[in-house]
Parts: sequence; C-alpha cells; structure tokens
Amino acid sequence: MESNAAPMAVSYAITLVAGQSDRARAREAAGMAAQTGMAQTGTGPDARQFHDGAGPETVITVSGLVKRYGDVEAVRGIDFTVARGETFGFLGPNGAGKSTTIKILCTLANATAGTAIVAGHDAATERDAVRRNIGLVFQDTTLDTYLTAEQNLRFHAELYGVPRAAVLPRMRQVLEMVGLWDRKDSLVSTYSGGMQRRLEIARGLLHAPHVLFLDEPTVGLDPQTRSSIWAYINDLKKREDITIFLTTHYMDEAEHCDRIAIIDHGKIVAIDTPEALKASIGKDRVQIHTADDQRAIAELTAKFGIEAAVHDGAVTFSVASGEQFVPRLFTEFSVPIQSVSVSRPSLDDVFMSYTGSTIRDAEGGAGNEFMRNMAKMRSGGRR
Repeated sequence: MESNAAPMAVSYAITLVAGQSDRARAREAAGMAAQTGMAQTGTGPDARQFHDGAGPETVITVSGLVKRYGDVEAVRGIDFTVARGETFGFLGPNGAGKSTTIKILCTLANATAGTAIVAGHDAATERDAVRRNIGLVFQDTTLDTYLTAEQNLRFHAELYGVPRAAVLPRMRQVLEMVGLWDRKDSLVSTYSGGMQRRLEIARGLLHAPHVLFLDEPTVGLDPQTRSSIWAYINDLKKREDITIFLTTHYMDEAEHCDRIAIIDHGKIVAIDTPEALKASIGKDRVQIHTADDQRAIAELTAKFGIEAAVHDGAVTFSVASGEQFVPRLFTEFSVPIQSVSVSRPSLDDVFMSYTGSTIRDAEGGAGNEFMRNMAKMRSGGRR
C-alpha cells in the first residue's frame, strides 16, 4: 500500500536522534524515513500547490501562540503573519523565545496554546504537510561530516523523494548558488564553519521548499563570513520563489529583512519594516562618558527632563536633535564630560525604546533569568 506520509527534511530526522554517533543517527534517520514514508515522491497536491506560484499571499499565520515548560513561559501569546516572498526576521536576545517559536512552526515542538499555520497547513494537526513545504537550517550543524557534500545532499534528496533524474541538476544549481560545486566531493569534515553553513543552506533548498527557516544562520561566524552568507541568502531570493523566516540577535542581519518582529521575554513588542521601526523612534541617540555617571543621569533628569541610563559603558539617552542638544550639554552641564557621540536611530535604539535595554544588556539578563528558571524547575517550582 502506498504511504500517504509526507517527506521530511533529513535535518529534522537527525535532530530527533541527536546525541548519537553520526553513523548511528544516519541509520536511524533512514529507518524513520522508511517507516513514515518519507521516501515517497512528495509531489502530491500540497507540494504542487505551493511550488507552482499559486500559493496563498499569507504563508505563515500565528495566533495566540503559547509555549510553557513547566512554570516557565517561553512564548507568551504572540500573533503575526508572514507574506509570500517576504524575508521575515525574529529579532531578540538569546532566551527571548525565537528558537522555541521556530521549532513550533517547523513541527519540532508542540504549542501549549494557540495556532500556527504554515503554507496553508496547521503545524499541530498537519505536520507531514508542513514538513513537505519547508526547509530548515538549524542553529547547530546537522551535517554528517564523515560524508562528502554530494553524499549529504543525495541522502537528503532520497528522504525527500526528489526524482532521481532531477537530483544532479538541482544539486549543481544549489551548490553553485553557494559557491561549493567545486568542493562537492570533499568530506564535510574538511570544510570551514562558513562553508558548512553554506552547505546546510544548499541542503535546505535542495527540494525547492516554499518556506526556508534559518535559525541564527550566522551565529559563531566571523564578520567576513557572515557577510558572505548574507550575500548568498540575498542571491537565492532573486533565483528562488521562496519565503525566508529567520531568527537573529544581530542588528545588522535584521537590516536585510523586509519586516522584523522584535521579541523580548516571549512577547512581540514591535513589528514593522526596519525603516519604519527606526522612524518610529524619531530621536537621536546620545552617549556620554563622564566623571560621575550616576550624578550625570540625575542632572539630565532634573535639568533637561531626560531619562537616561548606563548602556554599553556610557550614559545613554535620546533627544530629538542630537547635534543641537550637544552644545547645550557642554554649556549647561555641571558634570565633566569626557567624550560624547551622537548617532541616528538604529535598530538597537528601537529595541531599547520598546524594551528599556539594549539587546546586549537583555542577553545578559536573559542568561541570569535562564539560570533562575532552571533552578526553579529543578526544585519542582518552589520559590
């Protein structure tokens, strides 16, 4: 009897058996594929609907999404939509709920409440249909390093049921797109970190998904390699009819997105285009180094009615026209100023405006909150 189960990404199968040796997890992933029918062609009505350009305008719809781990609420009732062909970014510090959300959307975790519709299918009740239409690049590599790039991609193609005659042309297309065709016969263990990320992106594209999920795609890479990865991502948007959903805590990466959702402590606090978000601030960012930061903060409030705080080692505040305010500061301020800088609104300013801290400060707080939550969970929820 022909199986109706949908094909599923090799990376997903591997994730389910993470922690085993590479060879063992590859065998188990292959076994899972056989048991669930992942080796079927995957060219049923659902796959055709979202690969022929006739898909719905809204490809992701999230409503009232909640995820709890015991008493810890990682995602707190979020709502958003993603349009077809959009590059949509989830911007927030580590521990904000980004990866938890992406796992729910990719059927790797169950929501506690709410709904998530991906490519027209419910991520909770139509898991196979969702998997058939998505590609996923994890934050941590899931490549089999003892195999060559070509072997990794052929294994992925087999699990997805890509027609055999189409595998080599499609493989060449995606590997050339990320500049790795000439290294297809090299063992992945010989690849640099940046090359492995590019290979994972190529693998995620091999079966022509409707939505590509990138979970922190450049984390841990040097600035030059991060820039190269984004050049490849922007290039693939020109070549492929694809929607990209990515999570990041890098402000410069968020600038590449068509729209951004800022998430903090499991809640979406703002959502719009990067330019619209920056325009919503309407103020310049001023940072001063002084001989007495606390006295400077108090004087800014008392004399100018300005709220300030120490961020990134400097007294930081926002004013409408920074270049006009700075001369007044030097004239009327009693606290000695050692240095001053003025900058136009950035996404970091947007984040600080909506959350009260910079993303760097928030990451420090998220780490402390994570440790407190872990201790709470170990103690059975006792306070």
